[in-house]
Amino acid sequence: MLKDNLLMLRNIHGFSQEEVAQRIGISRQAYAKWESGATIPDVEKCSRLAQLYETTVDELLKTETYDDGRILPPAPKGKNLWGTVTMNERGQIVIPKVARDHFGLVAGHRLLLMSDDNEGFALVPVEFFEKKLALLSEGYFPAQPR
Repeated sequence: MLKDNLLMLRNIHGFSQEEVAQRIGISRQAYAKWESGATIPDVEKCSRLAQLYETTVDELLKTETYDDGRILPPAPKGKNLWGTVTMNERGQIVIPKVARDHFGLVAGHRLLLMSDDNEGFALVPVEFFEKKLALLSEGYFPAQPR
């Protein structure tokens, strides 16, 4: 719910209720009522909150939960949390339909599995990776300083 997201986002960003209230032009008491669920902000205030927390109004309003009931924080703008998946005994996962639709993934679509030992892994469409690799080999991306 909105109240849970407001509390999580405020804590993630390290703001006090007073700071959030000042930044969006309301009283601390009004913000406290939103976090408690006693009242809800109007659309204009939701837009200001989304800007402050670098997310979208849609992400601010919806709640995603883990299977065990814990709530996921709203994703930053341009980032997505598609929910959780469970790997079966053969190592297979099912990509949620909403994510497949968003990226136009269909059966037979090739994905590259990439990883970082400290961060986890990601699936990237092979075509995207090949285009980036071609641009790199053509000198479009400057070398990173060491």
